[in-house]
Amino acid sequence: MAEPEDRTAALSAKGRNPTARLDLRGLKCPLPALRTEKALAGASVAVDLVVLADDPLARLDIAHVCRKSGHALIAAEPIETGGWAFWIRTGQTDR
Repeated sequence: MAEPEDRTAALSAKGRNPTARLDLRGLKCPLPALRTEKALAGASVAVDLVVLADDPLARLDIAHVCRKSGHALIAAEPIETGGWAFWIRTGQTDR
């Protein structure tokens, strides 16, 4: 399985926010949303989180987790091998 390109490295290198990565591929609903929520709850305010998930409901569920907990879903992009890469910025709802 080919790994998605890690475009968050450039953000971290510029000193903006440290980046954490959470690979939830292979997990079925509701686990991707629950584990994303747990990771966001334990993250500091200035962290970019990249979540990889391939459950069909992950797009809806992870967007909902971000909205209800006050985090910004920066992007949700498809991965070549299936699923999505979600870029989340903790602690802020505006881009």
